[in-house]
Amino acid sequence: MQEAIYSAVFGALSSEHRMNIISNNLANVSTTGYKTDSVTFKDVFVPFAHDYILDSKEHLRAKPLWPDADVIAKPRLAEHKTDFAQGSLRKTGDPLDLAIQGDGFFKILTPDGVRYTRNGHFNAMPNGQIVDSNGNPLLGTDGPIFLSGSGVVEIDPAGNVSEGGAQVGTIALVRFDNPRGVIKDGQNLYKLSEDFEANEMAVSPGMPEITTGSDGTPQTRISPVIQQGFLESSNVEIVTEMVRMIEVNRVFEAYQKIMRGTQDMDSSLIKSMGKSV
Repeated sequence: MQEAIYSAVFGALSSEHRMNIISNNLANVSTTGYKTDSVTFKDVFVPFAHDYILDSKEHLRAKPLWPDADVIAKPRLAEHKTDFAQGSLRKTGDPLDLAIQGDGFFKILTPDGVRYTRNGHFNAMPNGQIVDSNGNPLLGTDGPIFLSGSGVVEIDPAGNVSEGGAQVGTIALVRFDNPRGVIKDGQNLYKLSEDFEANEMAVSPGMPEITTGSDGTPQTRISPVIQQGFLESSNVEIVTEMVRMIEVNRVFEAYQKIMRGTQDMDSSLIKSMGKSV
């Protein structure tokens, strides 16, 4: 009977992991440029399955779950995916609020190196440097961009930054050939993954691009553009996430019932054996 309990424990842990993802999505429903996360699991049969638990759970690993080698059925993480679908644009009127319309990222210079973001809420430091909400410089094609404060700031769809009619820089806009190679790094930033190869590609905003469709035929599309005075909203769908939360909660309750039922069967078996003796 213990195998059923072990499988139910692993299933409950996978439900807990999925619930954490959903909760984080809902917590970021108002976060500028946030992209929805999701996870999928697959059923596997593994020896010593407790060594594959997503979260180590010290209270479970403090002692062996079973003394000898065994094979247990359990769900295992198959994919952690970020949905990069376009979020809606909302107008703010702030000249340093920028939204990317299309697939692409702003480049940000952090203490840990170059990072990427869809959050276009920028401001100018006292020295005129354009930075993000965390004080990290926004990178242009020639490095950080500085404003003098001498005129009106205008940023065209191609990312050219002008102040008082004079160009002071061009915002670097990039995309990647493999979206799975870009992972979240906290503070609404992304970094390159060590598990999947991804190559950074410069974008020429608003220019036609030739791509290959799913059927192998060439297709033309327009590169992403920058919209000044707008911010991209989170692409989290509240109703969808709430439905997922209800589903996960029901699955978790089902695993609990399995564990309780197995324990009841064990108790009944032990009592019947005691009576027969």
